[in-house]
Amino acid sequence: MAIAPPSLHLDRKHLRLRLALTVVAVVATVVGIVLGVRWPFRESAVIQSLQDASSSQVTIRNFRGVYFPHPGCVAEQVTFRREPSDPDTPPLISVRKLTVEGSFLGVITKHVTLIRADGMDVFIPAQSTNRRFRASSNVIVDNLTVNGATLQFGSRTPDKPPTKFAIHDFTFRNIGGRGPILFHAKLSNPEPPGEIDTNGRFGPWKTGDPFQSPVSGDYSFQHADLGVFKGIAGILSSTGKFQGVLKRIAVQGTTDTPDFKVTSSSHHVRLKTQFKAFVNASTGDVFLDEVDSGFGRTTILTAGSIAHQAGQKGRFTELNMQAKDGRIQDLFELFIKESRSPIAGVTSFRAHVLLPPKKHPFFKKVQLNGDFGIQAGEFTKSITQQNVDKLSAESRGQKDDNPETVLSNLKGHVELEDGIATFSNLSFGVPGALAQMQGTYDLISEKVDLHGTLKMDAAVSHTAHGPKALLFKLVDPFFKRKPRGSEVPVKITGTYRHPSFGLDLGGGKKNRNAKELERLYQSRKK
Repeated sequence: MAIAPPSLHLDRKHLRLRLALTVVAVVATVVGIVLGVRWPFRESAVIQSLQDASSSQVTIRNFRGVYFPHPGCVAEQVTFRREPSDPDTPPLISVRKLTVEGSFLGVITKHVTLIRADGMDVFIPAQSTNRRFRASSNVIVDNLTVNGATLQFGSRTPDKPPTKFAIHDFTFRNIGGRGPILFHAKLSNPEPPGEIDTNGRFGPWKTGDPFQSPVSGDYSFQHADLGVFKGIAGILSSTGKFQGVLKRIAVQGTTDTPDFKVTSSSHHVRLKTQFKAFVNASTGDVFLDEVDSGFGRTTILTAGSIAHQAGQKGRFTELNMQAKDGRIQDLFELFIKESRSPIAGVTSFRAHVLLPPKKHPFFKKVQLNGDFGIQAGEFTKSITQQNVDKLSAESRGQKDDNPETVLSNLKGHVELEDGIATFSNLSFGVPGALAQMQGTYDLISEKVDLHGTLKMDAAVSHTAHGPKALLFKLVDPFFKRKPRGSEVPVKITGTYRHPSFGLDLGGGKKNRNAKELERLYQSRKK
């Protein structure tokens, strides 16, 4: 068998090597041509991709392409503006530095490994244009991270600064994929100031109507300072879950404020709530479906809204509140400076509360309309209770050696506006007497002005001793209602801390009995 000379073997090896190198060169040339045409990290290609993804005009001040070790680019001073651009309106998005990192395989499969935005500001105007938002992109981004960002929502009120959120960390995963976007965020809430930590899922994006895009997740809200709201104070924490679409997000959770306080009071209470609510992310309006608030041994159920009203500026707080078998002292201690409530007992009430967005003190702007009742009540001040006990005994024509001390069936209707509480159908009873009154109470000055009648089981003359007894015996016939009963006009005036109880002998419209009693009383003084 013939053996080929060594030179022939070398020629064949060289031929195969040259052939392989030629194939590689051809492939590299073809790939180079394809990548040159389809290279996604050219400045013009990046701008076009960002415009398609954001439905806005994009400009870049400085641009630098990166090829090794990972293909990508670095863009600086990137701005996004809606069409047509308005020089007086802040850009929709501005980014100090945008870093894009991909892979050579991702160039072909349209995959981007990482986009990092450093120093990003997002501004959402209060009034959106009629132009619909249509985001579109065929690129999948595995991770998008935002470091040091602000999110601002323009105000509908002229000259009012936008609401601003400071975002410490925001991470998105699977942007542009078939499934929802996963996100995690840490940010500072502006009002009340506090820290939010949230995880969830967003999307898929609804092209043409983004506020119908689904969202879900959970949140933690910590160290929220309620002192930013005039009239209250305390540090709130809250945890919960949310689910829905951006235009209607259902939220349920709990809050805990260990040191809640109304600033006009000297008392701190632990306020806990469980709530279900709906949030409209397009307007910021909140609708309270059910709020269960507990403090002391009292529970208040609330439903309502914190929302804009047609043709009005700002958000109105409108609440329907009710309590059953609570403690009146728990409610009083929310608002008083004294060490304890002036009255104790079991209370129930219903009320409608409206808080308009006025720049007034809380008690001047809050409006309330409600009905209330107290059962088995007792006055906690000894002097007040002694007077009530004495009234009860004398109303029954008895001595007060062993008086009954229960204030029963205190009930009425109240309307609060401009700091003045107006009472009607106000009634309360003690054993032997029933009072029916109407009048006002000034929450600012604490001035009391109540007038009405007192119906007693005993005759008027049995309620006084000494010379007054003689006087009242003379006028007993004018106040007879039944064989052993009488009815006299009474009033409560003075202030909350120093009330004055007495016969209503003057001022206002007088009935015939009151006029006669006043005449006899004045003649007796002479």
